[in-house]
Amino acid sequence: MTGPRFLVAESEPPEAREKRRASVGRSSGETYVDVLRELVPGARCERLRPTDGAEPLPDERTLSGYDAVFLSGSPLHLYEPSPEAARLLAFMRSVFASGTPSFGSCAGLQVATVAAGGTVRRAEAGHEAGFARRLSPTEAGLSHPLLAGRPRAYDAPAIHTDEVDELPPGATLLASNPVTRVQAAEIRCGDGLFWGVQYHPEISLAEVAAALRRDADDLVESGLAGTRDDLEAHAALIEALHREPGRRDLAWRLGLNEEVTVADRRRAELRNFVEHLVEPTRARRRRAGH
Repeated sequence: MTGPRFLVAESEPPEAREKRRASVGRSSGETYVDVLRELVPGARCERLRPTDGAEPLPDERTLSGYDAVFLSGSPLHLYEPSPEAARLLAFMRSVFASGTPSFGSCAGLQVATVAAGGTVRRAEAGHEAGFARRLSPTEAGLSHPLLAGRPRAYDAPAIHTDEVDELPPGATLLASNPVTRVQAAEIRCGDGLFWGVQYHPEISLAEVAAALRRDADDLVESGLAGTRDDLEAHAALIEALHREPGRRDLAWRLGLNEEVTVADRRRAELRNFVEHLVEPTRARRRRAGH
């Protein structure tokens, strides 16, 4: 039996994609592909760039041929109309219509929210940069399979300036923290089911450090870092912990535990999505002859 067929949609526009590739050697979509191949050996992963306009968007029938769709992060602001945002939202509406299970992180959650009828805004508390702290499952989240294995309080890699304002009708809030109310959610729209998080279970600590460096000027301006030298010192600690994840002294200085430093635990939501939604859906489709 062949492995599952995954479609990874890179939500970022071309300039942001190349900027990220220059800093860490791969785009957000390439990060997803690499991680998915580690989590699911034998998975067949394809990438799509819905924001570019150079590629035709797949229709519902084409999308139904995939076992799952993944949406990456992006610097796009969905409350600012643009051709890129319009294409991305049109793509997500087709994903919902296809009935294919979907997952998104950061902007991926925001795209699914708006496509299903919710709203997104500029983050009221400002940047959440480096790590989302004290994430806490809601009552619904405590028993939801997306957060299986997560404790009642945990941290996760995160960097974003926008957030979900209102979830669409029928959505379920799964996790929050003191900075951002919607940190994890399930969204149902038509035949589609989406699980998503505002944070980034797919990225490494090296990618966290690179993201901070890319946003250095904004982070200093927002007051999260005193100077660029302060930010560089912080990023260097995170990068060092990436190289030596067993360094308890570095984890202590950064206030992190195994929920972040151990890759398998950091990626819990991705693994849970595949195990608890994708594989059962795939099995039902096989039995139905699809």
